[in-house]
Amino acid sequence: MDKEWSEKNKKMQTLISKESTFSEGINLLLELRGDLFEQISSIVKTFPPAAFWQMPFGDGEKNHNATLAWSLWHLFRVEDIVAHTLILNDKQILFERNWIEKINSPIITTGNELDGGAMVDFSKKLNVKAIYEYCKAVMDSTNELLKGLQFSDLKRKFSEEDKERLAASECVIDSDCASWLIDFWVGKNVKGLIQMPFSRHWIMHVEAMRRIKNKLCQQAKRNC
Repeated sequence: MDKEWSEKNKKMQTLISKESTFSEGINLLLELRGDLFEQISSIVKTFPPAAFWQMPFGDGEKNHNATLAWSLWHLFRVEDIVAHTLILNDKQILFERNWIEKINSPIITTGNELDGGAMVDFSKKLNVKAIYEYCKAVMDSTNELLKGLQFSDLKRKFSEEDKERLAASECVIDSDCASWLIDFWVGKNVKGLIQMPFSRHWIMHVEAMRRIKNKLCQQAKRNC
């Protein structure tokens, strides 16, 4: 894990654990998310659309065994679902402003069910510019959620009703590869969700995207 991002994440977790430093911790979290999104922006603005469906590390279970397009979709679908369906109990960003049509996504799930050729085929369908704008909209929305949190909100837990609402949204596929996500999220309190998915989940997938990007650069140089 990137040392600077890891240290910021650890410090943020310590700060939000005390009421006297909670606000400072939230500000550090927003700073960390901004740093990570800069990496995403750099990749999107630097690489051509064809780079976003390639899988340079091949199929596998690690985060870098994926495509750039899938990584963007997965990271921000998880955040959208957790922030809006679970915590706020309101409408997800994806279902506003015709995002599904703009992105041209055939699915509304987190994409956990996709691998190998299915992931590549899915990634080829996506409009990279639109998915980037969706990601930014989700980030901005979650940032507002985080800014509005009080220290007392951290201990808020979730119920069987919340679990049923997540399942009813059909945003997590009902199979072994993804259904565990609902139990994972509902088993956390708000403080736990700040770690996964609002901070550490970002670090994991942005680091994976950076590895994919670097591998694609290496392959391009060899082919010159």
